[in-house]
Amino acid sequence: MENIKRDIAIEESREKIFEYLNQKLYFKCRDELLKYHEVDIAEFLEDIIEEIGIKKAVIMFRLLPKDISVEVFSYLPSDNQIEIIKVITDVEIEYILDEMDFDDKIDVLEELPANVVDKILENTPKNERSLINTFLNYKADSAGSLMTPDYISLSKEMTVREALSYIRKVGMDSETIYTCYVKDSGRKLIGIVSLRTLVVTDKDKKISEIMQEDYVWVNVNDDQEQVSDEFRKYGFLAIPVVDREHRLVGIITVDDILDVIEEETTEDMERMGGVIDIDDKEYLDMSVWQHVKARLPWLLLLMCSYLITGTIITSFENVLSAVICLVSYMPMLMGTGGNSGSQSSTLIIRGMATGEVEIKDAFKVLWKEFRVSFVIGIVVSAINFGRIIWIDNNSIMVAFTVSTAMMLIVIIAKLIGSMLPMIAKKVGIDPALMAGPMIASITDMIALGTYFLMASLFLGI
Repeated sequence: MENIKRDIAIEESREKIFEYLNQKLYFKCRDELLKYHEVDIAEFLEDIIEEIGIKKAVIMFRLLPKDISVEVFSYLPSDNQIEIIKVITDVEIEYILDEMDFDDKIDVLEELPANVVDKILENTPKNERSLINTFLNYKADSAGSLMTPDYISLSKEMTVREALSYIRKVGMDSETIYTCYVKDSGRKLIGIVSLRTLVVTDKDKKISEIMQEDYVWVNVNDDQEQVSDEFRKYGFLAIPVVDREHRLVGIITVDDILDVIEEETTEDMERMGGVIDIDDKEYLDMSVWQHVKARLPWLLLLMCSYLITGTIITSFENVLSAVICLVSYMPMLMGTGGNSGSQSSTLIIRGMATGEVEIKDAFKVLWKEFRVSFVIGIVVSAINFGRIIWIDNNSIMVAFTVSTAMMLIVIIAKLIGSMLPMIAKKVGIDPALMAGPMIASITDMIALGTYFLMASLFLGI
């Protein structure tokens, strides 16, 4: 109920904001915006850019208090950020980037044109410029591109009292204070200690006595999907990132990894649907040509696979012409096979994504899917056997042929659907590609081949 009320209030505010903008009552518009959280203000600005234009949006952006405008800017989509940067002054750009969290700053700089980035870096202090260049050189989907250098670092020789005093001093500039990282003199990570432990421990104890030396970490070059798996597995708020020499170079916090999880999930859904190379763009932001490029290659590949299906049908024309009623059951068998394979592949892909299923579990998965498919095959075959005899009024041999083919198709489709994603991962292909259209194409060929084989065997054609 509260959510419904809030949605109604936001919609009413949206109407007021657009009305104020049309009447050029900018300060009233600003006051209406300031009733909401920075995330909501960013969404309002998105709507203004889309429906009214960038100029009005920039007017409102400039009227926001500086600290709020920086937060709002960090929540805007990258294309909107670039539009605003093209309009505002260099001084305003520098202020925004100076005030942003380091990891958000890197995200913005990655999206900007090279000439704009160069211009910004010219006015950046040398030490920070060097750090920014280092972060910009990490691969886009790596742990290094997600991390921030704003963490709390402690020395093992510190006492708890000294550590707490240090946290009070630098905590406001850190991404998180709940986990502190202990480094040796060579910047190597040697342990972690939680704020909870510091608060409840004797103030004269040394950090070396209470730090946890068994901890989870990731390398700067690790893929972001691997990092998200670690967060899901352990439920961390933050995870340290180290280089090849195990030197601590940054941390990744849970708010950044949530974006990655959404991005990876979206990517898997697109690939399962046979859509490729979306480049993180929203549906309505993509041109018709971009949609065509994303969908056409996979459809062409799948279309070629159906040429094989057509060849199978052609080679069994004599079977179909002898018992013409067999044609009417082909869609049912092909559809059931595709659905059976898709069920299994979807469950296995999800299991692999969440870490519940690993490649080493292949034989366990195979055995379980065989038993599941056997039971399902028996049930659907029995139902179809009765339907073909009593409703369709066909012979027992036709019913036996269709039912036997149905049972074999379900079993084979489920085994293939469960194994293909694991084989794909083993050879370095995204398992998500082995779902949806791909499974349907493969099972269609198998369904027809099995069906005609059973017809030749049992009907003697």
